[in-house]
Amino acid sequence: MSNRPAIHRHEWFAVGVAFLYFFCVLAAYYVIRPVRDQLSAAVGSTSLPIFYAATFIATLALTPLFGALVARFPRRRFVPIVYLFFIAGMIAFIPAFQMQEAIGARLLGSIFFVWVSVFNLFVVAVFWSFMADLFTAEQAHRLFPIITLGGAIGAIAGPTLTKTFVFLVGVPGLLIVSSLLLGVAIGCILVLSRWSRRHPLPGDEKRDDRVIGGGILAGAIETLKSPLMRRLAILMLLGDAVGTVIYALLIDYSGATYPTREARIDFAAGIDLYANTLQMILQLVLARPLLVRFGPSAALAMDGLIKAIMLAGLVVFAGPWIAVVAIVTRASAYGVFKPAADSMYTRVEAESRYKTKNFIDTSVWRFGDLVVTSSFNLLRTLGTTLPGFAALAMLAAATSGWLGWRITRTPELAARSQ
Repeated sequence: MSNRPAIHRHEWFAVGVAFLYFFCVLAAYYVIRPVRDQLSAAVGSTSLPIFYAATFIATLALTPLFGALVARFPRRRFVPIVYLFFIAGMIAFIPAFQMQEAIGARLLGSIFFVWVSVFNLFVVAVFWSFMADLFTAEQAHRLFPIITLGGAIGAIAGPTLTKTFVFLVGVPGLLIVSSLLLGVAIGCILVLSRWSRRHPLPGDEKRDDRVIGGGILAGAIETLKSPLMRRLAILMLLGDAVGTVIYALLIDYSGATYPTREARIDFAAGIDLYANTLQMILQLVLARPLLVRFGPSAALAMDGLIKAIMLAGLVVFAGPWIAVVAIVTRASAYGVFKPAADSMYTRVEAESRYKTKNFIDTSVWRFGDLVVTSSFNLLRTLGTTLPGFAALAMLAAATSGWLGWRITRTPELAARSQ
C-alpha cells in the first residue's frame, strides 16, 4: 500500500482546485471570526447558552431549507446556491455595522455571533459533503488530508488578512473580503463539477446531474435509523463537549487576565495562529499516514487519546495551561478527527452524504453546544472548579477515542462491504 502514489495523475487537477476551494472557505470564515469571538470574551462564558440557543434555533430553521434544496436540485446547482445565500447575508450586514450606534453593539453583536456560527457550520458541511460525493473511500483516505491542508493554510491566512486590513477598511471591508473569498469558492465548485463529469466514478456516471431526492427531514430520520449515523452523531457530541468546555474555560481565563479588548483579541489571534499551524503539521505527519495505513478508526482513536492526555495535564496545571490545551486539542479536532470522520461518509449513499451529514454537523452540533454550556453553568453553581471540568472533558475524550476505534465494526458497514 505504501508504494502507491499519494495522488494519481488524473487526480492532480481536482486536488488542486479542492485545495483552493477549502482555502477560500476557511479563510472567509477566519476573516470574520475575530469580530465574533471578541464578543464572547467581553460577556464571559455565562452568556454562551444564550448565544448558542439563538444559534441552535437559527440552525433548525435553516436545516429544512437545505433539505429542500438537496431534494429538488442536482449537486451542481444547490451547492452554489448555499454559498450565494451566505454571500448575500454577508453583504447585508455592511449597512448594519455602519449603523452600529443606532442599533446597539450588544444586539448587533448577538445577531452577528449567530450568523457567523451558522455560516461556519453550513459552509464547511457543504464542502465536505461535496468532497465525499466526488471521491471514493480509497481516494478519500489518500486525498482528504492533503485537501484539508488548503483549509489549514486558509485558517492562517484569514486572521492575517483581518490583522492587515481591519484598521484600514473596518468591519464592512472585512465582510467584503470574506464575500470575495466565497465567490472564488463558487468558481471552484463549478470547475470541480466539470471535472467530475470527465472522470465519473464506476457505475455513477451521471452523479453530477443526479437529484438526490428524499424529504426535507430525511437527514434527521436517517440519523435516528442508521447505527452508523447514530455513532457518528455521538462522536460529534463527545468532541463538541470537549471543545466547548475548553472554549468556556479559555474565555473566562482571557476575560480575567486581559483587561482590554485589544489584549483579548491579540490573545485569541495567537490561539488561532498556533492551533492552525499545529493542525497543518498533524495533517501532514499523523492524519494521512493513519488514514492510508489503518483507516479512520486509528485516527479517531488517536484524537481521543491526544485530547485526554492534554486534559489530564489541565487537572494538574491551571492558569496559562488552558491556552496550551486549547491549541493542541483544537489542532487535533480539525487536523486528525475531522478528516477521519468525514471520510466515513464516502461509504454511504448520496442522501446520507448531504442530508444526514449536514444534520449532524449543524443541528446536532449546535444542540450539543447549548446542552454543554448550560450544563457548564449549572455545574459551576454547584461548586465545580477547573479540575472537575477538566476531568469530565477527559472522560468525554476517552469515550470518543474508544467509540472511534470501534466505529468501522458497525454491522451496517460490514453488510455493505460484503
